[in-house]
This record gives sequence, C-alpha cells and structure tokens, in this order.
Amino acid sequence: MKLKTIILAAISILAISSCKKEEAPAYLEVNKNNISGYWELSTWNGEAIKEGSYFQMNLVRNDETFTIIQNLDAFPESPRQITGRYGLAPDPALGTIISGIYDHDSGYWSHDYIISELTPTSMTWTAVDDPLFVQIFTRIDTWKL
Repeated sequence: MKLKTIILAAISILAISSCKKEEAPAYLEVNKNNISGYWELSTWNGEAIKEGSYFQMNLVRNDETFTIIQNLDAFPESPRQITGRYGLAPDPALGTIISGIYDHDSGYWSHDYIISELTPTSMTWTAVDDPLFVQIFTRIDTWKL
C-alpha cells in the first residue's frame, strides 16, 4: 500500500513538473536603437484602426527625428506628412517616456507616452496623463501606403 502511494506521488510530481509553463514574453529595453524604424498604429484605445485609415511613423535613431504619414485627421486620399523631433527619458516609477515636438506650429505632442511591452515586432504607448489612452504599434518594413 505504501509503495502504491509513493509511486502515485512520484507520477503526480512528474506530471506537474512536465507541464509547460507559459513564460512572459522577453521585452526589449526601451532605447533609441530598439524603437528605431518604421511602425504602424494597429490599435487605438482597444479598437483596431478602421479599414482605409492609417498612421505610420518612422523613428530615426541617430538624429532623434520622426516622420508620420497618416490620414486619420485628413481626407483618406490625401494623407498628411508630419515631421519633428522626439526624446526618451527614463522615469524610475513609470519606465521610459517618449515625448516629441512637431516641426510645424502645433508645438509639442498632446501627450508624453510610456513605452512598454517592446518586442521586435510591437510596442505599446500609454499616455502619461491618461492611462486609458493606449496605442499599440506594429513594426513594418517601410511605408505601406
């Protein structure tokens, strides 16, 4: 009887230990090198971008500039190109914050954003002043217009 109990316990331990645990994704460090490149807005506040609409940006590492091509606030057939500069700043409580200024008269971005969940293919931006304002970007090879 004792032998059966020991065997059952050993089998149970093996079964439990052999179960694959889902590991949390390995996130990249948020820095200019890792965010550099072309990105497309895929989700805005939990909603997919409407078909025919787009917001794409290129973040340039060397000179901390950005170019955005989007048609969210323009006629779909005539997209706007927006340029400017961005900066990254570490925040001990929040993580890495990105902020930017446009080259035209609009000045600073309407929000500073916490960049999180950075992988080689996606990243999440959450507005510092409005945690419900969340954007998810997906990496793309080049402009997809």
